[in-house]
Amino acid sequence: MCGIVGYIGKRDVAPLLLEGLQRLEYRGYDSAGIVITSPKASGLKMVKAKGRVRDLEAKVPKRFAGTTGIAHTRWATHGAPSDENAHPHLDAEGKVAVVHNGIIDNATELRAKLVADGVEFLSETDTEVLVHLVARSQAVTLEEKVREALRHVEGTYGIAVMHADFSDRIVVARNGSPVVLGIGEKEMFVASDIAALVSHTRQIVTLEDGEMATLKADDFRTYTTEGSRTTATPTTVEWEAESYDMGGHDTYMHKEISEQADAVDRVLRGRIDDRFSTVHLGGLNLDAREARGIRRVKILGCGTSYHAGMIGAQLIEELARIPADAEPASEFRYRNPVVDPDTLYVAVSQSGETYDVLAAVQELKRKGARVLGVVNVVGSAIAREADGGMYVHAGPEVCVVSTKCFTNTVVAFALLSLHLGRIRDLSVSDGKRLIAGLRKLPAQIAEILETEDDIKKIAEEYAGAQSMMFIGRVRGYPVALEASLKLKEISYIHAEAYPASELKHGPLALIEPALPTVAIVPDDELLEKNRAALEEIKARSGRILAVAHREQEKADHTIVVPKNETELDPILMGIPLQLLAYHTALAMGRDIDKPRNLAKSVTVE
Repeated sequence: MCGIVGYIGKRDVAPLLLEGLQRLEYRGYDSAGIVITSPKASGLKMVKAKGRVRDLEAKVPKRFAGTTGIAHTRWATHGAPSDENAHPHLDAEGKVAVVHNGIIDNATELRAKLVADGVEFLSETDTEVLVHLVARSQAVTLEEKVREALRHVEGTYGIAVMHADFSDRIVVARNGSPVVLGIGEKEMFVASDIAALVSHTRQIVTLEDGEMATLKADDFRTYTTEGSRTTATPTTVEWEAESYDMGGHDTYMHKEISEQADAVDRVLRGRIDDRFSTVHLGGLNLDAREARGIRRVKILGCGTSYHAGMIGAQLIEELARIPADAEPASEFRYRNPVVDPDTLYVAVSQSGETYDVLAAVQELKRKGARVLGVVNVVGSAIAREADGGMYVHAGPEVCVVSTKCFTNTVVAFALLSLHLGRIRDLSVSDGKRLIAGLRKLPAQIAEILETEDDIKKIAEEYAGAQSMMFIGRVRGYPVALEASLKLKEISYIHAEAYPASELKHGPLALIEPALPTVAIVPDDELLEKNRAALEEIKARSGRILAVAHREQEKADHTIVVPKNETELDPILMGIPLQLLAYHTALAMGRDIDKPRNLAKSVTVE
């Protein structure tokens, strides 16, 4: 959840690292730090600061030259945000520097042993334990010092290590937290995310769990934590550096909402098969006979990905007539689930590195399950671990909260559902109908985005609410859950989502003029039942904002969205609610791209 960036070469390192930190700030932003050296330097020079990267940049001296360095943006796990708890951390002699993503589970035990041996700690972090373990190693090489330290560590880590006595190299290691090498021309980079690399190189190597690497200016080598050499083949990154710029928007969230029409066009491109009224999904590695043998589908994700999975499960049941459900990955792997060989498991993650999802995938693979990945980042850990899957092609998503990736993930599930349905019992005519609906999505999304000014006015009316309720039935319920999550994530307004049918079973007690309700009211077979729920709210003087295909008489405000095929309507109904959350938070003066206490890639438990 934190960000790592490092460089070794001939260029002035500080500006490169600060630029990389700015691109990674969405991964962690309560403190930041930088440490540098060079072959001619007498030691390490370090600057750290509580706050954002701009606060660190303001503290970096004008004369801060070096050609090797590592830097970090932090999202707190151990110890409150402070200069002392910011990374990098140094040993007592100031020779060893470490930056670390992840959590050391046995840090308390290791700290107690080190304190008993006379080590003085300057921070509350688990990472500082690792620094002292490296420094106290009697091994001859830096690689062996790091390897020896890691033998004592339990937990997850992505680390980069520098040593004043080995100024010609950076040693990195991975276990459960991403580490990516960037291959340059007589220079090498390392980062926790390709976002920090793409403006300098598009040739990358992604480390596997249990793998280490040594970076020198003109070379790199990879090996296991036991010391065995591994073979690393660089791959080419598709995304351009410009993809990470704001492109004239005030925030990344606004930019990413506005990109959704193009993003959906990308996820559809090259996948539709008009001849057989189906879609091509070659990456599934699942032939027709195997697909027909599936007896159940279980979708695993966290947060927004879980909500996308809920919509995906409904689509699979409706179109393929296979029993399907979604479950938080963080709960699944701790309840000792029954793993059925006839069940297809689908792991969903924007980053492809979400720790809870990745750990669930690894447990499923250990038990012999077939797992598909639905991810955005090519070559990510889940993509590599899964038996097959789909990339959602949303493009880089920098804002902490997910918008375009959520939409593209749901569209990807629509494609998967159509694919499975046509293999089984979905008719040619239904296939044609759904393909026509999928093709209409980009233009309909653009139509919704054109109503932004109207949605902004509505959002400003609700910005003073202390709490809001979101309701929807069947297809509308996951939309309500996701809209509720978006609002609370970036506006900090307390929000809850319920099935509309559950109102009378408890939540109706909360209805009053001060508690607005956002209702998802599609024109489907449940329209009249949804209208009955609006009547119940109105009878108790509740304010209502409806998201519907036509004006709703009982609602105080209605956001009208274009009608598509009934199965695909949830894709469109979520988009105006992203704008509602955005403009509510904007009216309240929130830091929209970097909401408090949250980080983009959740690579810790």
